[in-house]
Amino acid sequence: MTTTAPPDTATLEKLISASVAAPSMYNTQPWRYRMDPATAVVEIRAAAERALRHADPVGRALHVSVGAALFNLRVAAAHLGWEPVVRLLPRPGEPELLASVRLAGRPRPGSHRPDLYDALWHRHSSRFPFSAHPLPSRLPAELTEAAHAEGVLLSFPGPTETARLLRVTAEAERRNTHDQTRRAESRRWIREGAFDGLPGSVLGPQDATGQLPMRDFAGLRPASGRPTAVFERRPVIAVLSTTHDRRADWLRAGQALEHVLLVATAEGVRASMLHQGLEYPDLRWALGDGRGRPRHIQMLIRLGYGPVGPATPRRPVRLIRDR
Repeated sequence: MTTTAPPDTATLEKLISASVAAPSMYNTQPWRYRMDPATAVVEIRAAAERALRHADPVGRALHVSVGAALFNLRVAAAHLGWEPVVRLLPRPGEPELLASVRLAGRPRPGSHRPDLYDALWHRHSSRFPFSAHPLPSRLPAELTEAAHAEGVLLSFPGPTETARLLRVTAEAERRNTHDQTRRAESRRWIREGAFDGLPGSVLGPQDATGQLPMRDFAGLRPASGRPTAVFERRPVIAVLSTTHDRRADWLRAGQALEHVLLVATAEGVRASMLHQGLEYPDLRWALGDGRGRPRHIQMLIRLGYGPVGPATPRRPVRLIRDR
């Protein structure tokens, strides 16, 4: 499809539906959209009421989530025939306005990988165990290039460094297990039941504490003695990081995260995010190796082959679009 006319209502809803297929911490979906038909500009704003006051007090994870949604919007716009022109934090006087996308003419030939549009509808975080089957040798370089295209670094640490990162993650899980305030906050979003009229999002096997994290890093066991999933002994972890740690860097990291996830999905590889250690300033510093190097970790990504994760529900477009 090629067109330069502003999108009609149905097409705009398609763009937003594609955008919100992005991942967000605890599936909070902290975004709102506004369209200016006169300028063909789509604005993405922070939904402050869906922020995580304890787990994400400075809004870093919120910005990463919106960045991921922004990348999906770019992919959908190109698929539907527009060149997306992005501005991050376009109005300093409106801090809740995180990005704007102008739908400007036809996309440049070869500027977008066409299979990413299909991938965004099939991408789901998989919290299931992965097999021991290795990733294709070419894939790390492809994923690294995807992150680099967004101005973000992606690295694949070796076994010793991976073990260290998992130990930091284990410490974060221990803290979360014993912090009743944080547990109450996460249970608001991750529970069986309903929120905003949608099903809850306890999906895939739980860890040994009955919580959502992907594996029993802390070595705990439930009082019920109920069996828990057995995860891979040598997980493949990719580290997404930036040189600086400003709001614009968080938004770029979110775009890079989704770019990496969509390329992985297009290649049949599953992924899930390990964000536990990023919720504590001292542990986030430790994830960066604790030596003061200029690297700010934005996400740990677990990659492998395994079952498709179930789709978490998304809020209807009518609830996230400003008229």
